[in-house]
Amino acid sequence: MNIAVQKTLSLLLLLVIGFLLRGKLGDPAQQKGLKTLILTVALPAIIFVALLKAEVQPDLLMLPILAISFNVVLYFILKFTLPFFGIDKDSSTYRTYLLLFPSLAPGMSCFPFLIEYLGDDALAWGALADIGNKIFVLIIAYLIAMRWYFRINTNIQAGNGDKLKSLLLSLINEPINIVIVLALVLLSFDIHLVDLPSFIATAISTLSNLMTPLVLIFIGIAVVFNWRQIRKIAGLLMVRAGLTFVLSGLVLMFAPNLSYAAIMVLVVFPQSAISFWPFAHMASITALEQKQENSRKRTFDMELAVNILAVSLPFSTLIMLTVFSFGELFASTATLFTVGLGLVALGIIKPVLSWFNLIEYKPSFEKEGN
Repeated sequence: MNIAVQKTLSLLLLLVIGFLLRGKLGDPAQQKGLKTLILTVALPAIIFVALLKAEVQPDLLMLPILAISFNVVLYFILKFTLPFFGIDKDSSTYRTYLLLFPSLAPGMSCFPFLIEYLGDDALAWGALADIGNKIFVLIIAYLIAMRWYFRINTNIQAGNGDKLKSLLLSLINEPINIVIVLALVLLSFDIHLVDLPSFIATAISTLSNLMTPLVLIFIGIAVVFNWRQIRKIAGLLMVRAGLTFVLSGLVLMFAPNLSYAAIMVLVVFPQSAISFWPFAHMASITALEQKQENSRKRTFDMELAVNILAVSLPFSTLIMLTVFSFGELFASTATLFTVGLGLVALGIIKPVLSWFNLIEYKPSFEKEGN
């Protein structure tokens, strides 16, 4: 059996184990604890190990710039294409999709597969790229959200310097970012993992081994099989994935001599699930609006946001497993363009049919009672 297929089956088995544990770990508090363990212990440990094992060249510092460029390009593409799906440009639905869809959460959806299929160097590249993504989701997305908030609530005076400061502090204090900075400082002094005291290196390496099983078990526990909800959101997630494959293909056209591992990082990193951080900004703004008695128009649709996040993680996991299972096939620009355009076509079938009044299409999440 193909090695990639064997690895994929072993990862799917971990997902099944997580699904079977839903009864034991169904409490949201338990799931939150597991997620906290992943993001504050296992993920920082594996990134630290990967960076200290890798040979980080100065030209790799371009990776954060490429990542944030992807965020911005996807934002502007969606800004002009979302109305095509029947989403009113001045609606909370539009703003919710537009803030969430360009964001990436590679820690929960991409990094486990990078380390399992490609190794430490690829994970180190992904961690460096995530610095640019973090700037987008923590700072730029917040500024966009606040701009919309003040535009809708014209009676509110701008005075949110403290909130921006707290977000900057969260960027600095996040364990993953601390680890990346620490690792880069050590590398600048030519200190690698083998140069650390053995008991420290062993402890960190042991913690890093928790990453992949914990993440996949968490996905199995947390996945929500609400088919009505999935049908409404999956179409736009297909368009997002398709556009991302096309963008990866365009970059690959201008860098045809990349190694296989570098190409795979270029392909799968932008396919990461949607980040929680824009949702946190939305929740903060919604809380402000709820305190205003005369505020009737909402900046964001929080129910829609929750369900986008719920569908995004398993959808991204499926994309990752598919890409790595076929390996070399996705290292071709022809494949990336074909698959990308195919996913876009699948995603736009319903809105195209609605143009001819063959079906009624509403991409936003609706309550069951409606």
